[in-house]
Amino acid sequence: MVDPESGLSLTIARIVQRLQGSSLHSQLERQARVSLHKPEIKLESLKEDIKDFLKTSGWEKKLQNAVYSELNVFPSPCHPAAPPEHMKEPLAYMRKAQGSWEKRILKSLNSMCTELSIPLAQKRPVGEQKELLNKWNEMGTDEPGKREEKGKTEREQERESERARQRERDRDISPPVDPAASDLSLFRPVYAPKDFLEVLMNLRNPNYENGEQPSFRNHLGLIQVPLKVKDIPELKEDFSELGLNIGQLGIDDSAQVPPEFFENEHVRVGQKVLAEQDSAAAQQYVRQGCPTALRADLWALILNISNQPEDILYYEQLKSNVIQHDLLVDSLIYKDVKLTASNDDYYFVFEDYLYQVLLCFSRDTSVLEHFTYSSATPPKSYIRGKLGIEEYAVFYPPNGVIPFHGFSMYVAPLCFLYHEPSKLYQIFREMYVRFFFRLHSISSHPSGIVSLCLLFETLLQTHLPQLFYHLREIGAQPLRISFKWMVRAFSGYLATDQLLLLWDRILGYNSLEILAVLAAAVFAFRAVNLMEVTSLAAAEAVLADLSTLKVMPLLQIFLFATVT
Repeated sequence: MVDPESGLSLTIARIVQRLQGSSLHSQLERQARVSLHKPEIKLESLKEDIKDFLKTSGWEKKLQNAVYSELNVFPSPCHPAAPPEHMKEPLAYMRKAQGSWEKRILKSLNSMCTELSIPLAQKRPVGEQKELLNKWNEMGTDEPGKREEKGKTEREQERESERARQRERDRDISPPVDPAASDLSLFRPVYAPKDFLEVLMNLRNPNYENGEQPSFRNHLGLIQVPLKVKDIPELKEDFSELGLNIGQLGIDDSAQVPPEFFENEHVRVGQKVLAEQDSAAAQQYVRQGCPTALRADLWALILNISNQPEDILYYEQLKSNVIQHDLLVDSLIYKDVKLTASNDDYYFVFEDYLYQVLLCFSRDTSVLEHFTYSSATPPKSYIRGKLGIEEYAVFYPPNGVIPFHGFSMYVAPLCFLYHEPSKLYQIFREMYVRFFFRLHSISSHPSGIVSLCLLFETLLQTHLPQLFYHLREIGAQPLRISFKWMVRAFSGYLATDQLLLLWDRILGYNSLEILAVLAAAVFAFRAVNLMEVTSLAAAEAVLADLSTLKVMPLLQIFLFATVT
């Protein structure tokens, strides 16, 4: 453990170092210089006068928001003597498992590259560049493979993923595929959530054999690593603002306050929070839900996104990189949008936005910064003809993130809130580096997917033991059903208004733990029907459609009406 004082010093030093290289730092310097020419600035009280000027002109608040943003993103500091990898992930077996998983993903990508005889990256011909630039705002109309991918059900998507896995296993004896880069049917998702779950199920702590740890001996779920997860009393304390006697957006019938009165007052407070431009106040506020009209601005305030001219210019540079260079992962992005968002009744209209955001995201090297606190490591490739020579190694894709089946669903709900592409892009990037990366990397973090799976299973086994044991006995382990919900943060499963209410709370509590609580609450809500099923397929059918569920009542009942 690191003592509080040295921990605070480390945190301050880290934040100062990060802010010194930011555009905010140069803007503050520029404003301070401008203030020197103002008559109210006196030489004998120069320091205090400049501080007063920065405060009254709003720059101090911007600095506070930037500091608060850094505190929200970076983990608590390790002991000064701890090796650097401990900041990424303190448990060695987790780091090893993540490394093995990354090698497997890279092998899958490279084998596809070899099979199709397509380079990882190449410059687009001038004619193709012009065509892409002209069609930038209508890429959803005729990019490769549009017709053949439409209309696939989730079951068909899973079957395609299974066929892809079989091809992966058989690739040494399979005949070579006839390359045709424009045909999306030749591309397969590098992996699907089901593949990732299989890896997590095989995780073991080498210090304990056969579940020997006393506190973990009775856990009968699929996750077999002894991480500390919260029980309901702890969750009640952490999510106290969701209590039954506190007003919530997303609850139609409050016994304490008429909904319309609460909403009107909540909107008034929200407008005041926005006027103050205080990130910390906005984060506290959204724990009770965001009014629809204020959500976009409140989320941007919490995430410290302001869409300045330099941000718009940066987005245009990323767009230019997309126009100039064709990456193999572009086809994976096209394929994923086709298999998911394009077939979704809520999100198919945002196809163009999804391509724009995801293609730019793949080129964004600033995303690499999150690997300093992620258990993952960005994959590397070598310039052609220089294999194995380290100075010719480059990160691939440039942002270090290989998209998987369902990745585009992290972006889709944000399209309802933001219609300016550069702002939509910045919001998604910040949501990704704060939250979403944890849903597809192996770590011991409380918001990491391993902890979420274990929390879900523990809640269900502890508070609905009869249901848990019944499903386990018929071969329908609950996690096999709920995993895909959690790994996509419920995007594509809930109605959009309900999903946004859920994401309000993710931002408000700066935690993904609420995903596991909601997953357990869904099983509790459908418990009567689930007790009657006799197979995994039947259990999946009972839980196939979540689009009519109301998120907040489910969470409140599960957390605050459960006997503990």
